[in-house]
Amino acid sequence: MMTDARVSGAWTLVILALLLTTKNVGYAQSDGNIAIPPPLDQQTSTVSGNQGSGKSGPIQPSDRSKPASDLCSSRVSESMSQTASELHTPKASSDYVPLSARCKFDLFLRQTYSPYTFASAGFQATLAQATAQWPHYGGGVQGWGKRFGATLADTESRRFIQGFALSTVLHQDPRYFPSNKKRILARIWYAATRVVVVKSDQGRGTFNSAEFLGALFTSSLENAYYPRPDRTFGDTVDRFAGALSSDVTSDILHEFTPDMKRLFRKHAPEEIKKIEKELPIPDDDKP
Repeated sequence: MMTDARVSGAWTLVILALLLTTKNVGYAQSDGNIAIPPPLDQQTSTVSGNQGSGKSGPIQPSDRSKPASDLCSSRVSESMSQTASELHTPKASSDYVPLSARCKFDLFLRQTYSPYTFASAGFQATLAQATAQWPHYGGGVQGWGKRFGATLADTESRRFIQGFALSTVLHQDPRYFPSNKKRILARIWYAATRVVVVKSDQGRGTFNSAEFLGALFTSSLENAYYPRPDRTFGDTVDRFAGALSSDVTSDILHEFTPDMKRLFRKHAPEEIKKIEKELPIPDDDKP
């Protein structure tokens, strides 16, 4: 007889496959036609000479000479800060350049093999074993390895399903756009509500359907490899709610991390700054 895990995992894959096959990857035009996203070197950006007028034009040769990792960076410039929290903002920012499907996949790959991904999974596996989470995995090295594998699978499946597949199909930007607000409480509220509001590929605020569907699909998929006692409907709902609350915390950290970095660099010794520059990790991942 088919187990609950297989049923849940099968339905997750079926729903995701239907989404991928019924939605064409592209930008919806006003006349109902679908256009394939342009190559990276043809994407539009605000021309430096027209910033005052808000006009946009093709990326300059200096931008085309940049590596793809720069064009597909997860960092968002201050000029692209999100200024509105309402859904379906009528006017999009002229400075906004959407990520192509290729860029979204490139960001997923870079996060996949980032040292922080494995370090974070190791820390969470250690904490889970110390607090007797997933007791059916057992103890010792074998139990820690199972917890590490489960934690890593949670992270990678969420990034692929939500950060790449759903954000591409639903034309939503997986990046975090910082607020242009000044007051701390206003910034905290803005960051917390990014779980509900996200920037679309057209540069407007929209409902973050990729967030909710990604958390739901991943929480269901986890039933395929979690211990059998942890595969109940209640456990799945708890994981779904926990994923959303975890993303709220993550967005708040994203909002204030640049401030903490500036404070650190201002007071950090020169020796520490030199070590930071020499770290063999991507710039986006550096502290």
